Amino acid sequence: LLLTQMDSTLTTSNGAPVGDNENSLTVGAQAGPILLQDFTLIDKLASFDREVIPERRVHARGAGAHGYFEVTADMTQYCKAGFLNTLGKKTPVFVRFSTVAGERGAADQVRDPRGFAVKFYTEEGNYDMVGNNTPVFFIRDTIKFPDFIHTQKRNPQTNLPDPNAVWDFWSLSPESTHQTSILFSDRGTPVGFRHMNGYSSHTFKWVNAEGKAVWVKLHFKTESGIKTFTGEEAAAVAAKDPDYATRDLFTHIANGGVAAWRVCAQIMPYEDAWTYRFNPFDVTKVWPHKDYPLIEFGRMVLNRNPTNYHAEVEQSAFSPSHLVPGIEASPDKMLQGRLFSYPDTHRHRLGGNYQQIPINCPYRARVQTYQRDGVVFGDNGGSGPNYWPNSFNGPAPKAEYKEAPVEIKGVVGRYGNVHPNDDFVQAGDLYRKVLTAAERTRLVSNLAGSLKNVTREDIKIRAIRNYYRADPEFGTRLAQAVGVDVSKVRLANL
Repeated sequence: LLLTQMDSTLTTSNGAPVGDNENSLTVGAQAGPILLQDFTLIDKLASFDREVIPERRVHARGAGAHGYFEVTADMTQYCKAGFLNTLGKKTPVFVRFSTVAGERGAADQVRDPRGFAVKFYTEEGNYDMVGNNTPVFFIRDTIKFPDFIHTQKRNPQTNLPDPNAVWDFWSLSPESTHQTSILFSDRGTPVGFRHMNGYSSHTFKWVNAEGKAVWVKLHFKTESGIKTFTGEEAAAVAAKDPDYATRDLFTHIANGGVAAWRVCAQIMPYEDAWTYRFNPFDVTKVWPHKDYPLIEFGRMVLNRNPTNYHAEVEQSAFSPSHLVPGIEASPDKMLQGRLFSYPDTHRHRLGGNYQQIPINCPYRARVQTYQRDGVVFGDNGGSGPNYWPNSFNGPAPKAEYKEAPVEIKGVVGRYGNVHPNDDFVQAGDLYRKVLTAAERTRLVSNLAGSLKNVTREDIKIRAIRNYYRADPEFGTRLAQAVGVDVSKVRLANL
C-alpha cells in the first residue's frame, strides 16, 4: 500500500531513493577522489563483489606464469620505489592473463579484453599492476561497473548472452565508443597471451625521494610481436581448441622459451594534469605519445610455469590498491572504486587472510600487522598485541612512509563528463589515423556482426550514432552493413 509514488524509483539496499546512479560522489568535477561516504557506490560494489562464489565475477578464465622484472634504466628521479632503485636489479613476478567477461569454461579466443595482472614481490611488500591489453576502458566511473558487467553476463531470465543488453548499455554510455572500437578491431582477438601488450590503463602517481610527484601510465610492449586473429580465424580456433592461448603459453615455457615485454612509462609533470586539454585521469582516453613519449625502464620475462593451477593461478589475487612506497593512486574515478572493490571481492572469494596464501604472500617483506584470526597460515601473531597504539613494542608506523600530500579543491557532488564530445575524438582518430584500410573494413564487419544480433531498432540506431559522431564514414559504413537507414543515424539528435 505504501508503494505509490516510489515504486519506480531506484533505491539502495536499505530502500533509500537514489538520485544519480552513473556518477560517483567526488570532490570537484574534473577528477576529484571518490568519497567513502558515497553509500550508493559502496552498497553497489559490495553487493556486486559477492554475487558469485567461488568463481571470479570477472576475469574468471585465466592462465599464469612466474618470472622476473629487471630494471634497465634509472628512474629514481621519478620514483623512490625500492624495486626500481638499482640498474640491473631483478624482482620476482607472477603474471595472470585472463579474459574479462567469460566464465571459466569459456574459450580463450573470444572477442574480449584480456586481463594483464602483474604481482611484483618487492622487499617493501607486493606491488600489483592490474591492467588490461588495451590502454583504455569502457567506462570512466566505477559506479557503472556492476551494470556494465551485468550486460556482459547472462540474461537473468533466459540465462543466455543478451546482445540487446550489451548494446543498450554501450549505446547509452558514449564513453565506451573508444574501447569498443579497439575491442572490435583485430586487437580484440590476440593470438595468445604472448602476442599482446599490457597497460596499466589507469594513471598513477609516482613520488621520488625528495617528495616530488609525477603522473604515470605503464606500458608493457611484447617482444614476441603483436599478432592477432581475424574474427573468422578466432572463431575457428575457439571451436577447435578453446584452450589455445593457455596451451600456447604453457607449452612455450615448458619447451624452454620465455615470454618477455619491454616495460615503459609515460610521465606527465604533476602540474600538467590541471591544465591539460582533457581530463588525464579519464581511463577512456589515452595520452598522446607526442605529448608524453614512452620511456623504457625495464624488462619483464616469464620463464617458469605454475606447479599447481589452483594453488597459483586460481588463488592468485591482485588489487590496484596493493602499492609500495613511491607509487600512489590518482583521482581516476574508475581506479578509485577498484581500490576498494578488488580486495573486497578477494576477501569474499578467498577469505579475510587471502594475502597469506603462498602465491599472494609478500614473502620478500616482513609482514607485521595487528590483523588476527580467520583462516590463518602462520602463528596468527603469536603472543603479541593485536591493537595499536600499545606499550609492548608492537610494530609501529613510520612517518617516512606517509603518502605524498596532494591538494584537492572542489565542491562535493556527482559530476558527469564535463566535455561530452571528447568521448568521440580518440575513437575517430583510431579509425582514421591508426587502422589501415583493411583493418577498418574488418572493424566495421566485426561490429556489424555483433549489432545484427540486436533485435531493437532504436538500440541499433543509438549505437551506430556514437560511431558516426566519432567519424561520419565509420558510422555510415556501419549503418549500411547492419541494414539501418543512414538518414535515421544522421538525424538522431546529433
